[in-house]
Amino acid sequence: MEILRLGIDGQLSVDPSDVETASLDFGLLTRGQPLAVLHPVSAQDISQVVKAVYGSNQGMTVSARGHGHSINGQAQTTNGVVIQMSGWKGGNKPPRPRVWAEERYVDVWGGELWIDVLKSTLEYGLAPKSWTDYLYLSVGGTLSNAGISGQAFNHGPQISNVYELDVVTGKGEVLTCSEDENTELFHAVLGGLGQFGIITRARISLEPAPKMVRWIRVLYSNFSAFTSDQEHLISLHAEPGNQKFDYVEGFVIVDEGLINNWRSSLLSPQNPVKISTLFPSGGVLYCLEIAKNYHESTVQTIDQEVEFLLKKLNFISTSVFTTDLLYVDFLDRVHKAELKLRSKGLWEVPHPWLNLFIPSSKIAEFDKGVFKGILGNKTSGPILIYPMNKNKWDHRSSVVTPDEGVFYLVALLRSALDNGEETQSLEYLNNQNRQILRYCDEAGIKVKRYLPHYTTQQEWMDHFGNKWDRFYEMKMEFDPRHILASGQRIFTPTFPSSSNMPS
Repeated sequence: MEILRLGIDGQLSVDPSDVETASLDFGLLTRGQPLAVLHPVSAQDISQVVKAVYGSNQGMTVSARGHGHSINGQAQTTNGVVIQMSGWKGGNKPPRPRVWAEERYVDVWGGELWIDVLKSTLEYGLAPKSWTDYLYLSVGGTLSNAGISGQAFNHGPQISNVYELDVVTGKGEVLTCSEDENTELFHAVLGGLGQFGIITRARISLEPAPKMVRWIRVLYSNFSAFTSDQEHLISLHAEPGNQKFDYVEGFVIVDEGLINNWRSSLLSPQNPVKISTLFPSGGVLYCLEIAKNYHESTVQTIDQEVEFLLKKLNFISTSVFTTDLLYVDFLDRVHKAELKLRSKGLWEVPHPWLNLFIPSSKIAEFDKGVFKGILGNKTSGPILIYPMNKNKWDHRSSVVTPDEGVFYLVALLRSALDNGEETQSLEYLNNQNRQILRYCDEAGIKVKRYLPHYTTQQEWMDHFGNKWDRFYEMKMEFDPRHILASGQRIFTPTFPSSSNMPS
């Protein structure tokens, strides 16, 4: 009641439909039970609510929620307030993106979706440098994790492209932080899983936006050739723009049934071929996905630049698929797939996703044990695989990555369906995820989980490794009562009378 009486400019709601929405997320694996939902329009709104919770003796918590794309309830609370950063209600709204064209950066609200950031900056012929594959995610959400896509080898993750943040800490303070001000908080919040503060504003680096993209996919049956070519392409990051691709990703095809989906997503194959005939006896194909940005001024040279780069690769020569499309359509490509899945009722289903960072030296072993072993010939969703350069990641952020100069993301983006098919059931996919993690453990593959989820503090300590002590110190300084992002299950909220040590 005390919180409901706060004089805020946004809207504090106990409406059952608001509470229901805030109790769920994209994963559909857990359910929260918030007492209320705040639709803020300013950092001050959030500060007031956090201060009230911080001073309360009810053991309440506060969780910031963007577009609700968490998998394991990370943005949920069972006794407290969910701050709904995206999708505003009522007349008042948070500030719109403000583009500083000469300085080449944009100031955005923490709940702004990346698709709307893109639209705002394109009006000035500019765009952020680093992306996620799916643009309907909030800025604060991706910056609390890392934010990665095929540009990360070149520009680093999204957290490497931020100049400044405004943050509401677990005490309700509103602090501006950057390389020059509140520096430790700045680096802790980036990739900090929401543990030290709620991002209310981010200043994001921009570059001139290309007009068009040449989007290419080629196939490999040999894993070693595939990863060797991927690593060659990301090694070109320091070369001039006309001597490298702008985007490097890839995926694994273990299920022939997925081929048609893969085929139809790109137009005009240069060399029509029945792809099923390319399947090796082991039953696994690897697709390299690359893209080159260009403007009207460079349209004359794009063909020879691409040809020069492709000449050095060892893909199956009959498997080149290519298309040209607008830059904005390329970046927003996953949304089209979402609309198709929604129309078939296949979007709002459980998503037991598993995202792993794997050292380059162990990726062949992972292929043998997982892609050619544990997975069999059923996947229930895309499996992404692409390498990144560690030197593009700031070691001062809270993110943990493998201790090698090159490491891979392997993302098993699977959907569980209740259709009677055992291999698509939630139980089967969860067991398979556990099997994959157990295999890595037994094979000595030192993976780090991206978008991590653990249930004990010991597991979190193991995850953070030598970053844990600093992480804990920062928690004690900026959220001493552990009221922020309790859905991550890293720290247990404390009552004023109890010890501040986490249980």
